[in-house]
Amino acid sequence: MFTLDEKSLKENIQICVDKARQANPLVPSITNTVTVNFVANAQLAVGGSAAMIYLPDEADNIARICSSFYINMGTLLPVYAETLPRVIRVLKACHKSWVLDPVGIGMGALREQLLLAMKECPPTIVRGNASEIIALANIWGINSGDQHSGVRGVDSTDSVASARGAAVAIASFIKGAVSVSGEEDLITDGENVVISQGGSAMCCKVTGCGCSLGGVTAVYAGLADPLIAGVAASAIYNEASSYAEKNCRGTGSFQVEFLDRLYNLKGTEVAQNRLRIERA
Repeated sequence: MFTLDEKSLKENIQICVDKARQANPLVPSITNTVTVNFVANAQLAVGGSAAMIYLPDEADNIARICSSFYINMGTLLPVYAETLPRVIRVLKACHKSWVLDPVGIGMGALREQLLLAMKECPPTIVRGNASEIIALANIWGINSGDQHSGVRGVDSTDSVASARGAAVAIASFIKGAVSVSGEEDLITDGENVVISQGGSAMCCKVTGCGCSLGGVTAVYAGLADPLIAGVAASAIYNEASSYAEKNCRGTGSFQVEFLDRLYNLKGTEVAQNRLRIERA
């Protein structure tokens, strides 16, 4: 963790975005089956190499050679009860960065059991909506001051501002970063808080925008400090979705314009995203 200034933040965002396009990092995902195609396409668009994994032995093997890894809890298949603990142990042993998106938190005992176990081998970055972040802090028993979560299925009923305490507490605990998405995105490493502005309300009308943001965060997680990775992912998403809204005719063309813009944005352009830096 380090103290940020706007100049160094923007320089590091540019480096991170451009490095992903040059390096083509392998970033496997265990992700939501509803959004798997969108996640993979978004990862490819920013320069990553996607691989969608289900089985324990596959996950073990690819975790050893990957740049970083993405775990999304959206559709929890029975096999994941074995796959997730195994791959997380390998990632820890190999010192690999990984991103957790606790989608659906609070919806079932197995999901809660697996998320609770992750406290012992925590992710590098947690990405979620406000309600998911508050709920995860509660499950992990982290005192954040944000006591109640308004999770409704996979949707959030809490504001980003209301999850600030939980985000800071989790980031401090995992010694990584937490990214909270909403009208304004909040990214923190427990000491610094960065607010990324822009984006589009149409993201809420398209399945997979949040899940794919986690996937892109994972692409950057193996290339940069966790805070920089989280900010870079939010910044490129906010820039791309803002552009897509202005150029689309509806939700179908929004997805096309969004992916095209993700593919074409340069680091210098992403670094122009409106950002605000605060102390946690």
